[in-house]
Amino acid sequence: MKLKDSNQNCAVDSIASIDSMESTSRREFLATSAKVGGLVSLAGLGMLGLGACSDSNEQNTQQTLTNTQGATMQFVTLNNGVKIPILGLGVLNIKDLKECQRVVEDALEVGYRLIDTAQAYANEEAVGAAIAASGLKREEIFITTKLFKKNTEDATKFAFDESCKKLKVDYVDLFLIHQPIGDLYAQWCAISALYKQKRIRAIGVSNFYPDRLVDFCMNNEIIPAINQFICNPFRQEIALQKIMQEYNIAYEAFSPFAQGKNNIFSNEVLSQIAKKHNKSIGQIILRWLIERNIIAIPKTAKKERMVENFKIFDFELDLEDKKQIATLETGNVGLNHRDPATIKWLNERKIGESLATSGDKLGK
Repeated sequence: MKLKDSNQNCAVDSIASIDSMESTSRREFLATSAKVGGLVSLAGLGMLGLGACSDSNEQNTQQTLTNTQGATMQFVTLNNGVKIPILGLGVLNIKDLKECQRVVEDALEVGYRLIDTAQAYANEEAVGAAIAASGLKREEIFITTKLFKKNTEDATKFAFDESCKKLKVDYVDLFLIHQPIGDLYAQWCAISALYKQKRIRAIGVSNFYPDRLVDFCMNNEIIPAINQFICNPFRQEIALQKIMQEYNIAYEAFSPFAQGKNNIFSNEVLSQIAKKHNKSIGQIILRWLIERNIIAIPKTAKKERMVENFKIFDFELDLEDKKQIATLETGNVGLNHRDPATIKWLNERKIGESLATSGDKLGK
C-alpha cells in the first residue's frame, strides 16, 4: 500500500477454532508436498518480500519462480512490495465446515498457497483447521479474508480479532473491505492501524467500482493494494483495470468462470481456443486472466479441477485468441452495486447468507 501519512494504532488477539480431522500421514504428505509439489515454497522466498511488510512504490508486476522439479508459479508484486501468488483457491458457498476443510487440504496438496475466504462465507474455521492440519509453515501460505460490514473502528478491529481466532493465526496476509457499504472510512482507519502494527501484510477492498475507488484513494492515507472484483470473458472490466493501474492497485478476480452462467463451459469461441491449445475452457480463461496480470481465485470443490486449473503456466494465448475472447463481452453478469435493491440487500444480509439477487445476476 502506498503510504501518504501515518497516525493510527490498535491491538489484536487470537485463539483457536475447530479441530483437525486428518491423520498424521496426511499432514506428513502435505509438508512434503510443500518442498516437492507443484508450487514453489513461499517459505523459501523471503528475499522476494513474502515474509514481511515493506512499503514501496513499485508497480504491481509478475515474477515467475521455478522450483527444483521445474514447476512454476507466478507472483504479483503489490504496491507495498508484498508478493501474492497469481493463482489461488476461493471457498465461497462451501458452508459445510468438514467439506470446506477437505477442499482446502486438497488444494494445499495440489500446490495452492493462496486461499481466499471471508467473514461472510462462515467458513474461516474450516480454512484455519485445514492449514493447521497441513503441517505447512504459516509463512508458506497466503491467507486472505474479508471484513463483513461494520460501522465503527472498534467493531472492525473486533471482527479482525475474530477472524484470526477462527483461522488460528496471529496475522493475515491480505484483509479486504468486502463490500462498499457501511462506514467505509471507519473500517479503513481501523484496518490501516492493524496494517501499521503488522497484523496484516497487505490491505485492500472488494467490489469497488471505478468512481468509488478513485474517491476512496483520494481521501485516505493508505492506497489499497488490491481491489477484488468480478472478471470473466463476459464481464472483462477493461476500464476498471485501467483505473486500478493508474493508482497502482492490483486486480484480483473472483467468479472467473461466471459461476457457470451463460453456458460458459460450452461457449463456441472458448471451445475453439481450448482445442487449439489442447487445454480446457477453464484453463483458457485462467490463462487469459493471468496474461492481463490479474490474480485469479477460482472456486472448486473437486480435486481434479484444482489440478487442471493449476496447469496454466505452460502455454500462452496469441493475439488472435485475445481478439476472439474480447468479442464475448456482455457486461451483464454479476452483482450490481449501483442498484439500490442490491445495496439494501447487502446491508440486511446476515453472515453465511447466500448472495442471491433478483434476475439473472451473480454474487460474490
